[in-house]
Amino acid sequence: MIALLTDFGAGSEYVGIMKGVIKGIAPDVELIDFCNNVSPQDYREGAWILREGFKFFPKKTVFLCVVDPGVGSERKEIAVKTKNYFFVGPDNGLMYTACKEDGIMEVRELRAPPSASKTFHGRDVFAKAAARIAVGEFSELGKKKSGMQKLEFKLDLRNREGEIVRIDSFGNILTNLPPVAGKKSYVVQTERQKMYVNFCETYARAPPDAFFVVRGSSGALEVSLKNGNAAEKLGVQSGERIVIK
Repeated sequence: MIALLTDFGAGSEYVGIMKGVIKGIAPDVELIDFCNNVSPQDYREGAWILREGFKFFPKKTVFLCVVDPGVGSERKEIAVKTKNYFFVGPDNGLMYTACKEDGIMEVRELRAPPSASKTFHGRDVFAKAAARIAVGEFSELGKKKSGMQKLEFKLDLRNREGEIVRIDSFGNILTNLPPVAGKKSYVVQTERQKMYVNFCETYARAPPDAFFVVRGSSGALEVSLKNGNAAEKLGVQSGERIVIK
């Protein structure tokens, strides 16, 4: 199985082209769209989605990851074997937290052929590598590489300061801050404002048109607006600092 994670957008021809390349090499492989709606060029957001989601896929899944603002630059192209999975994509931190969590076993450096597009390594490098891994050719992809580009999410539990890791399609503000046991209210402070909100067990229990915090599916806190778009209302973006205490 190959699972695609990109910032190309749902229904993008770029996703379809990569699938075509894969099928030309591995016609029997199963293809799944993990997420093609990562915010454009936001590899930190992509890293969070990948880290939170990879473990729900069958073992030996190949994750084809293309959120690549540095395409055509000096950044490396890599394939990674972890304890249970494979990952292919740019060495820009996008895959690091997921690979680290599963246990990095081996990293291979890919080489873009001279004919490769300077703007579409997803087609000319990464899709081909993912297909080759799916047919058992990981060790033939390139020379071994020591380590990969690291990425860490900002988290200071002592001061309850974390990071907005994603804005989902509903406008919910996903953070990496865990809830505090037993707390029913919080102070939420963004770069622009500060407010007091209640903790709700579910979206349904929140008062109409009110801001609140909820424990999301990742186990971390989300800031939401009942019947509205919290991120738009507060004017925040992924990658920004947030305090919830």
